[in-house]
Amino acid sequence: MTLYIEYFVITLVLSTLFALGGVGSATALVPILNMFGLNFNFAKAIGLFVNTSTTIMATIMNLKRKVLDMKFAFPLAISLALSAPIGAYFSKFVPEHLVKMLFAGFLIFAGSMILFGKKEKKFELTSPWIMPTLGLSVGIMSGLLGIGGGSLLLPILIMLGFDAKKVAVAMSFVIPFSTFTAFLTYASFIKIDWILIAITAVAAILGGYIGNYIMHFHLNQKHIKKIIGVLMYLIAIKMVWGLI
Repeated sequence: MTLYIEYFVITLVLSTLFALGGVGSATALVPILNMFGLNFNFAKAIGLFVNTSTTIMATIMNLKRKVLDMKFAFPLAISLALSAPIGAYFSKFVPEHLVKMLFAGFLIFAGSMILFGKKEKKFELTSPWIMPTLGLSVGIMSGLLGIGGGSLLLPILIMLGFDAKKVAVAMSFVIPFSTFTAFLTYASFIKIDWILIAITAVAAILGGYIGNYIMHFHLNQKHIKKIIGVLMYLIAIKMVWGLI
C-alpha cells in the first residue's frame, strides 16, 4: 500500500509540473519510476498507459471544439498505431542498457527542444509520404522507449514548416493510437499490476487538471519550461551515470 501511495505522489507531482509547462509527463515518469525500483519495461508500460489516458481527454476536448484537422492527423495516427507495437515487441530483444542509453539521448533531445527550440518555419514539404514515413519511424522508436512520440514528432513537424498550433492539436489525437497499441504489446509479455496502472493514470489525469488550473494564475510558463528542460537533462545524466 505504501508503494502505491509513493507512486501516486510521484506521478501527481510530475504531471502537475509538466502540465504547468504544457508538456506531457510520461517522458520523465518512465525513468523516474525505474529509479524508484520499478521494472524498466513495466515503467514503460505505465508511461504508455498514462499517455493514453491524458491525451484521450485532450482529444475529446479538441473534437468538441472542432479544431482537429483529421486529414492532417489521420495518416500519422494509422502509421503510429501500426509501428509502435513493433518497437514495443523488439524491446524484448534489445539489451536494456542500450534502450536506456537511447532514452537518455531522447531526454537530452526533448530537453534541448524545450530550452532552445524555436517555432518559426524553416522550410515546407508537401509530399504525401511525409506523414506515413514519419509516423512509422517515430512509432517504432516510441514503442521501444515506451513514450508517446509527441516529443519527437512535434519539433520535427514544426521544423518541416507545419503550423505549431495545428501540430499540437493533432498530437493529442495521434498519440493514443501509438501508446495504447504499444501498451497492449508490453502487456502481452510482462506482468502487469493493474492496480498500479489505474493509480498512476488517475494521478496523471488529476495532475494535468491541477497544472492547467494553476496556469490560469498567470505563472511564467517560460521559466517553468526551463525547469522542465533542466530536469530532463538531470534525469538523462542520472540514467547514463547508472549505466557506467
